Amino acid sequence: MKSFDYTITDPVGIHARPAGILVKNVKGFAGSTVTITKGDKSVNALKLMALMQMGIKQGDTVTISVEGGDEAAVCAALEEFFKANL
Repeated sequence: MKSFDYTITDPVGIHARPAGILVKNVKGFAGSTVTITKGDKSVNALKLMALMQMGIKQGDTVTISVEGGDEAAVCAALEEFFKANL
């Protein structure tokens, strides 16, 4: 399992538009399970509504974990996505 921490910089946090784009990107990583954790809550990154219900705001630090498939490449791609969009 590979993981990284990211502090959200988007002023609105993870809302509908970036969450939808994130889910679409994660669907492209067949064979990998991506989990996003904030505090004691964890959700599968494919679950759009669960992701939005976490209430992730600017300044919150989340942990993104990747299992299966090419973990290193998926983790690197997601880290770039977070830096560019969140």
